[in-house]
Amino acid sequence: MSTSGGLRVSARGQMSLPATARHRWGLEDGGEVGYLDIGDAIVIVPGGLSGVRRTLLDAVTLADWAQARTGFGDPDLANE
Repeated sequence: MSTSGGLRVSARGQMSLPATARHRWGLEDGGEVGYLDIGDAIVIVPGGLSGVRRTLLDAVTLADWAQARTGFGDPDLANE
């Protein structure tokens, strides 16, 4: 299974998701994917926008949230 590769974008902005990803994500007959533009990259996940939200929330631990609430050690940031 390839986990990286190149994609070509058409003049209309279309691109094809590799078959291995379509099969793994259950998109053989098409379906929704979500994306998150993070500046220098775009993250694509199955499940549309709710899939993006779920993936992001699953990636952040309770300890991460606790650090964020305290401003990551910066009291000025904690009060923003």
